[in-house]
Amino acid sequence: MTDLRFACRQLLKSPGFTLLAVLTLAVGIGLNTAIFTLVNDLFLRRLPFQEPARLVHMFANRKESNLTEIAISVPRFKHYRDGQTIFSSFAADNGTPFTLTGVGDPVLVNGGRVTSNYFDTLGVRPIRGRTFLPNEEETADVAVVTEACWRKRLGGDPNIIGRSITLDGVAHTIVGVLPNQPAAWFGNNPVAEVWTTKPFILPGFSQERIMRGTGFLRVIGRRKPGMTIEQVRAALPSLDQSYVTQYPDKADSSGFTTVKNLPEDVSGNLRPAFATLLAAVAFVLLIACSNVANLLLVRFSGRRREIALRIALGASRAGVLRLFVLESVLVSALAGVVGAILAWQLVPLVPRMAANFLPLEPNYTGPGLSIPVLAFTIALSILTGLVMGFYPAWQSSRADLVDGLKEGGRGTSGSLRQQRFRRILVGAQVALSVTLLAGAALLIASFVRLSQQNIGFNPHNLWVGFATLPTGQYPDIGSRYRFANQTLKALQAVPGFENVSVSSDIPLASGSRVLYTRPEGDVPPIDKRPAAPNHEIMPGFFKTWGIPLLSGRDIDVHDVEDHQNVILISQAGAHKLYGNENPIGHTLLITGGNIPAEIVGVVGDVRSQRLAETVDMELYRPTAQENFPFLTITVRSSFKPEAVTKLVQSALVGIDPAIAIAQPQPMDTVVAQALGQARLMMTLLGIFAGVALLLATVGIYGAVAYTVAQRTGEIGVRMALGAQTRDILRLIVRQGMKPVVFGLAIGVTAALAVGRLIHSQLYQTSEYNPLLLSATLTILGAAALIACLFPAYRATLVNPVEALRTE
Repeated sequence: MTDLRFACRQLLKSPGFTLLAVLTLAVGIGLNTAIFTLVNDLFLRRLPFQEPARLVHMFANRKESNLTEIAISVPRFKHYRDGQTIFSSFAADNGTPFTLTGVGDPVLVNGGRVTSNYFDTLGVRPIRGRTFLPNEEETADVAVVTEACWRKRLGGDPNIIGRSITLDGVAHTIVGVLPNQPAAWFGNNPVAEVWTTKPFILPGFSQERIMRGTGFLRVIGRRKPGMTIEQVRAALPSLDQSYVTQYPDKADSSGFTTVKNLPEDVSGNLRPAFATLLAAVAFVLLIACSNVANLLLVRFSGRRREIALRIALGASRAGVLRLFVLESVLVSALAGVVGAILAWQLVPLVPRMAANFLPLEPNYTGPGLSIPVLAFTIALSILTGLVMGFYPAWQSSRADLVDGLKEGGRGTSGSLRQQRFRRILVGAQVALSVTLLAGAALLIASFVRLSQQNIGFNPHNLWVGFATLPTGQYPDIGSRYRFANQTLKALQAVPGFENVSVSSDIPLASGSRVLYTRPEGDVPPIDKRPAAPNHEIMPGFFKTWGIPLLSGRDIDVHDVEDHQNVILISQAGAHKLYGNENPIGHTLLITGGNIPAEIVGVVGDVRSQRLAETVDMELYRPTAQENFPFLTITVRSSFKPEAVTKLVQSALVGIDPAIAIAQPQPMDTVVAQALGQARLMMTLLGIFAGVALLLATVGIYGAVAYTVAQRTGEIGVRMALGAQTRDILRLIVRQGMKPVVFGLAIGVTAALAVGRLIHSQLYQTSEYNPLLLSATLTILGAAALIACLFPAYRATLVNPVEALRTE
């Protein structure tokens, strides 16, 4: 207890050192705990399914069409389900929104159509009722709902089992209530609430077209006990080959299948980014630890006389070691407390910044503070305190007592070995900071390039909303076109709406792809044809979106179902197929049904899939000739989004009161979401790099300033013997900058290695960017020089007489 009180007094006697050391470690602990907690919540927490590690997600792939990890077709699914021996259960879902009516205003709810064993395969047990029976899979109109849907939309009805709800105009009997399902698997925009059977039906598609090999099923399997993922992958080629043999003419017959473990699949796209963030915060913690270690070494090196005096008066070496180690551990403990408070404040911030693209649950406010992660980071900082308190005290206690006592009032910077070790620590801080700053600079440059890309359309003052048409009321192309046309006319009559369009989808959220080929020459078979994003549009689409019509004409009212099929293609597609030849008037064969369509126009290229991905062909078809029950309404207006939503919904009520608008939002929001991950990485790494730069600068300053303070006597002697101000400046700056230069050299090598590691996260930015690397070195070198100049200048103000008098 006496030693603890003494340690506290020593820290209070040096408030500057104590505050600097505690805050430095606290920043490292807080940042690491916040990021590690989020990663633990996103990637390490188990999915709420039974033995999720045994679940796999199966994908189709078609090299000829440049399609990877796409949905699986009905014939392929049925063939594999009947022929496989590697899964104890094999199931599929067909993600589909439903229009729920009869419980207030019409509302679009997310969910899907699933095979009868789907939830049994996942291992989800209902909290009321049951899941689906095998004989209900393809004929019965039954549904299961989540607990949230039951309580929020259906009033928590205790007699929910057997109750009827209307989905897409068809009455469905509720047979079960499920626990709320994870957004990581079912999505969160919007959250899934309702599932029905009949998974092999795709609204708007004929049975014949579905059986051609159109992929729309998300397939899962539960591995048999003892069956490894490698064994599953080894069994897939034989299933692929048997499918080709039995169905050689299907659109997907030349494809092959792959699988991923479900836990890996739900977080796969985010793993590289968050691995980078983990490395970055680990660097910050290492910089903080080395910073404090350096400060402790300098502090304890200046107390060699105190150590020698204690031993001379009879104190044991163990007692002296305990005293100094306790002081350093106390610093770490205080930092741990402050770091925990900082982490508690930081943990909710990252989910808030990334809510538009992370698979987070509804109303997610962030994970709880991870106690194991916090304990680990605090333990690491305490270990630093133990080592750095023990090392200088142990060395000093082994030194010659007479030499230690002779030091008297003279300052000392420690033994040569200690000085060398301190320089290594400074060099390590600088090297880590260079690496982090260079990586952040690359990602910031990448984000700037990505955000400045020409996306091919004007998203400003553009409102979008989605609607699903019940197949009972709108069973065919003609009826759906009439609804789209009525909607277009009604919205065009609304004052304040500058431009209006109706289409199948929007840029950056395009999902439909269509096979195409030129009919001339050697026409490839269906399974060898490329596929391109396909959009069904009404007249005025290009004007509303600001997409330029480069040649030919737009869709017009004469392009209807019983006329010549027409199509517009993108500029890149025209160049790909026809080079410098004019494509207007040429014909393409589209879809698996070999429909001939005349090219009537060429439009500008649009980023329809992702901001970072150009598409070499896009197809635009008239809604009157091809459409599906899923419509997108777009309005260009200076009105606020909420006002536009009310006006659009009011217009729809006059056409069909049962149609609901879903996900109304400004297009600027969609673009921001597309940039979300890149912006998050840029922001967080920029913050971490700034913290690293600050910690390294403070660490260099602190180490040099302490050294100068301890060498006051030596400096006084030098000045008394004739040393000039510039000599003292040169001495201090040279000794302070030597380890910095060493760290910069090591950091360059490490930065180049980091550039290669994050190459996949960069957009049109070389990982070997000499300008960015030079700027990084200049910034850090300048900060280190300034950190050395301040204490060096103070050294020149030393009064030789006063310094010698203290000797």
